Amino acid sequence: MSRILDQRIFLLVISFLTSLQSTKVLSEWKKCGDRECETAMSRVQATTDYLGPDCRYLNFKTGEEIMVYSKLSRKNENLWTGSKGKDFGYFPKDAVKVEEVFIAEEVEVLAKETDFLCLHGDKYAFE
Repeated sequence: MSRILDQRIFLLVISFLTSLQSTKVLSEWKKCGDRECETAMSRVQATTDYLGPDCRYLNFKTGEEIMVYSKLSRKNENLWTGSKGKDFGYFPKDAVKVEEVFIAEEVEVLAKETDFLCLHGDKYAFE
């Protein structure tokens, strides 16, 4: 009986740690086209298929177009944020090539904790 209880506690701890990882802040700073990060900075095309590790990431196939709205900076410069249709999320900048630049002068702003939550429809998911 105690062995089953130990296994349940172990699974509960793993579940808790996984949920913490999916809501962790990926960077303190980001670069945007404006202070609110509402203006598209560029249009890029996927050069490879990408499947993100959790719901904060944008999944795409080679050749798909993505609109870029922000780029993480300082601590984690390899992730950009963008949308493809109604899907929105982070993706590695090395998985795309820039097709068209809309904003040449980037503004660096503090990232918010809500920048790193999953968005399902019109609601944030706290995992």
